[in-house]
Amino acid sequence: MIRRPVAWIVAVVLFGEALFFAAFNWFLGVVVDRQKMSLAGLDPEVMARSSKIGGVVFGLYFAFCALVALLVAVRDRQPAGLGRVLLISVAVVHGLLAAFAWGPIGPAAFFGLLVVLALIVLLLVSYDRPPRAPGRTGSDGGGDAPVSPGPAPTTP
Repeated sequence: MIRRPVAWIVAVVLFGEALFFAAFNWFLGVVVDRQKMSLAGLDPEVMARSSKIGGVVFGLYFAFCALVALLVAVRDRQPAGLGRVLLISVAVVHGLLAAFAWGPIGPAAFFGLLVVLALIVLLLVSYDRPPRAPGRTGSDGGGDAPVSPGPAPTTP
């Protein structure tokens, strides 16, 4: 099946993105701090510190999402609960990053982010629903009941 390799690839890519985002924002914070740059009168130290904190927060977010994908790959089970929510949210983040990357960075970054988005969505939808136990009714009330009622009893 393709599920486990996709989960492994998503985990590796998200761990790489976690390192990249954390390192890049840390680098931007160092540059702002050393150059004493200011934007509209904001304190350069605050800007540098907030860039570093933002890099660490986003790096941890991507690392946690990568950990969820790694657990999916190791267990070979679909993500559930908070893990599923995290993977859906990281898919949305990649869609937004792709949309914003087209203009400033170019089509290569756009298509790269779309590939990662497609892998995350494939990871989310590649697992089938678990089979229901016999006799259990689902949310639609169908369960194992016949589609039409049986024949009416006859009276003698």
